[in-house]
Amino acid sequence: MQNKPYNVLVLCTGNSARSILGEVLFNVLGKGRFIAHSAGSHPAGRVNPFALELLQQQGHNIAGLRSKSWDEFAAPGAPELDFIFTVCDNAAGEACPIWPGKPATAHWGIPDPAGIEGGDEAKRSAFRTAYNQLARRIQLFMSLPIESLDKLALKQKLAEIGHIKG
Repeated sequence: MQNKPYNVLVLCTGNSARSILGEVLFNVLGKGRFIAHSAGSHPAGRVNPFALELLQQQGHNIAGLRSKSWDEFAAPGAPELDFIFTVCDNAAGEACPIWPGKPATAHWGIPDPAGIEGGDEAKRSAFRTAYNQLARRIQLFMSLPIESLDKLALKQKLAEIGHIKG
């Protein structure tokens, strides 16, 4: 049985929307079993206001959320990562830093809600969809018997979860 919490990193290119949603959801749904962080290969420098609005509406604490570089998590003193999830196709195809630990990785591509054109309601709807899709995948991941799966079986399960739409 795992005594320490699992460290999770959720990656995207800009670290302003999907990865931020994932970070918050992992921390909330994980109830201390998971400590999540998010980062981007080319951070936007700010969190998308629609992401912050949605998180607040859902009752989540948004204090301290910021757009940051994935380099922070490859530097000396960074947390040893157990899992890394890419949530955008661009970040999944980039050459990543060398991560501390030997994290299991998976790609869980989510359409970019920040890229939606149209009015504010269309954008809010896209953020809700991304939030719900991430929540579903994270809940499925957290229901896995992580401690009893070998690396290959775990990798396969993580990939399967990444294909779930609803």
